Amino acid sequence: MTRKTFSTNSDFEKKAGYSRAVVQDNWCFVSGTTGYDYTTMFMPPDIQTQIQNCLQTIRKTLETAGFSFSDIVRANYYVVNQSDAELAFPILGRAFASIRPAATMTICGLIRPEMLIEIEVTALKSKT
Repeated sequence: MTRKTFSTNSDFEKKAGYSRAVVQDNWCFVSGTTGYDYTTMFMPPDIQTQIQNCLQTIRKTLETAGFSFSDIVRANYYVVNQSDAELAFPILGRAFASIRPAATMTICGLIRPEMLIEIEVTALKSKT
């Protein structure tokens, strides 16, 4: 099957040499997505809004690639502050309630100080 890449054409994607998403066969691998509002390039100061922005970007990316949010089978969450995990759980719980992907949350540093969370997902489209 053909490999297809998707980009937001951001300067950082070009600089770092990656795609927003890669589709191979029935799989879609969405790169780590931070909480920027990409229409304004504004990073909100709170994790709750950053999560909403991450999910919106991921949803749009999946749709562009021909997948849906419900195709997500794996999610990885990278959170800077351990105390923010408790703030993240209810939002992530609502977003993923009906699909319940396998998930991992890691407490770690991110590449910019304003980034509080990064989310990456893998989606699998059912063969029909």
